[in-house]
Amino acid sequence: MDRWLARAVEGVLAFLMLGMVLMVFGNVVLRYAFNSGILFSEEMSRVFFVWMTFVGAIVAVREGTHLGMDNVVQRLPRAGKVLCLAASQLLVLACCAILFWGTWRQHEVNASMRAPVTGLSLIWVFGLGYVCSVAIGGLTLASLWRLARGQMAEAELVQVRETDEPAVGASA
Repeated sequence: MDRWLARAVEGVLAFLMLGMVLMVFGNVVLRYAFNSGILFSEEMSRVFFVWMTFVGAIVAVREGTHLGMDNVVQRLPRAGKVLCLAASQLLVLACCAILFWGTWRQHEVNASMRAPVTGLSLIWVFGLGYVCSVAIGGLTLASLWRLARGQMAEAELVQVRETDEPAVGASA
């Protein structure tokens, strides 16, 4: 199930990228060749870009590819690495809670506002705070659960990678 869901999310990212490229490229061709354009293209490509950013952040958390600094943590003993990982995961959970709470507080405003060209409710853009905070929060809780149960290998305790090779324990 996990692998299927990851593939589905990556498919959504590919669709968003393809849609954005087609809309922008199509609009450029129409403007230069025919002195016209598709009105909703710019607005929807912006929405697609926002979606790609938020969904991509979820994928990056799942794969452990966010930026980090491991100079000090790598030199710590296992207990220090566990403590640093737990602290960083708790900070991520706090940020997820703040993101969810802020999205909740702005929900009515964003739901009532409309995009100028498409008329799309802006909750489709700003409501991604719900999706992102819940998904990243869930992944973080799962990581904390594995950490608390002692199921993380030594290599997984430093969640920063300098290469494009998969991290230990990350699914392909």
